[in-house]
Amino acid sequence: MPSERAAASALLPCVLEQRLIDHHCHGVLREGGDLETLLTEGDGGAAAGGTAYDSLAGLAFRRMCPPVLGLPPHAPLAEYAARRSSLGAAEVSGRFLAAAGLGALCLDTGFQPRALLSPAEMGALAGAPAYEVVRLEQVGEDVGAVGVSAYAFADAFRTALEERAAAAGPRVVAVKSIAAYRVGLGLGAERPPDAEVAAAAGRWMRGGTGNGSGGSGAPPRLADETLHRFFIWCGADLGLPVQFHVGYGDRDIDLHRCNPLLLTGLLRALEPSGVPVMLLHNYPYHREAGYLAQVFPHVHADLGLATHNLGDRASGVLAEALELVPLRKFLYSSDAFGLPELYYLSASLFRRGLSDFLRARLDAGDWTEADAVRVTGLIGAENARRVYGLGA
Repeated sequence: MPSERAAASALLPCVLEQRLIDHHCHGVLREGGDLETLLTEGDGGAAAGGTAYDSLAGLAFRRMCPPVLGLPPHAPLAEYAARRSSLGAAEVSGRFLAAAGLGALCLDTGFQPRALLSPAEMGALAGAPAYEVVRLEQVGEDVGAVGVSAYAFADAFRTALEERAAAAGPRVVAVKSIAAYRVGLGLGAERPPDAEVAAAAGRWMRGGTGNGSGGSGAPPRLADETLHRFFIWCGADLGLPVQFHVGYGDRDIDLHRCNPLLLTGLLRALEPSGVPVMLLHNYPYHREAGYLAQVFPHVHADLGLATHNLGDRASGVLAEALELVPLRKFLYSSDAFGLPELYYLSASLFRRGLSDFLRARLDAGDWTEADAVRVTGLIGAENARRVYGLGA
C-alpha cells in the first residue's frame, strides 16, 4: 500500500532493520481475542455508547493493522473484523507476530484468564527465541492454595520459586512483581524476617487481607505489603532481574500509588545485590523512571504498553522518556496481551518514535549517523541481551 511504503521509508534504515527484543509481553489468545475489549486498558467503549477505537490507539490501529491482512489503511472496522474472521486466529497471529520484527520475546506467563499460546508457540510464530518471566504473586498464590501452614510458607515459597526458575521448558530470565496492583509501590526497604512473613501469611490465609475470595477454599487474593516485599527479596536472591509494574494499567490499580519514586528506599536496599531492576511501562511517570535509572546503577526503564495506547503521540512521550535515562538502560517492550495486532502496533509505533527522536538529533547536527546506529542497537536489543543474559 502506498501510504504504508511511505511510512516505512520515513524510518531511519537502522531503525527499520533492527529486530526488537520485547523484554516484557504476554501470550496471544488462541481464539484470536475480542477487538473491542482488548485494544486498551479500558473495558471497551460500549458502556459509553461508543467504541474503544475512538481513541489515538484506535486510530493508529486502523491505519497500521489492515494492510497486514491485505486491506487498505483505515478500512472500516466491520470489514477488518470480517477479514480477520475469514483468515482464522492462527493465520492472523502468525502474520502480526512475524511483521513485528522481533529478535526475542520475554513472556510473563502469570496472567492467563483464558487460553493463551505458549512461549514456544509464540516464539515459533515470531521466528524468534522465547523466554519466560515468572510472576512472583502467582507463585505465592499457588503455594497458599496447597494448604501449607503460615509458619512453613516462607520456606515453601523459596523452594517453589527456585523450582520455577530451574524448570524445564522456556528459560526463565526474570521475575516480576505486581505489588503496584495489590498494595501500591510504597514498599518498605528491609528484607522481612521469616517470623514477619509467617504472621503476614497467616493474616492472608485467614482472609485478613486481600480483595476478594480465591474460591474453592483457597486464600483470598494476595495483597499484603510484607509478602510482596518478601517475594521481591526472594527473586533477588536468585540473581534474576526483578521487573516491577509501574504506572499505567487497568482500573484495578490506584495510579497515584504507582509512582516509581515510591520505590526509592527499596532500590537503595537492593543495590548491593547487583540485581537489575526493570521499571515497566511507567507512564505518566516516565520522567521519574528516567531519573531513577540515571541515579541508580541497577535500574532500567521502558515505556511498555503506553506506546500502543498513545497512538501518534508515542513519539513525543518516547522523547520525554529518553530525556534523563542513560541510553544503555532503556529497553523496548510491548506488554502486548491477547491481540496479536498489539505486538505489531507497539513495534511499529516504537520504531516511528525512535526514528523521529534520532532524526531530530541528526538534523540538529547533535549526533552522527554512527551515534544513531549505536543507540538503535542498544535500545532495540543489546540492552535486553546484556541484562537478561540472552544469546546473540
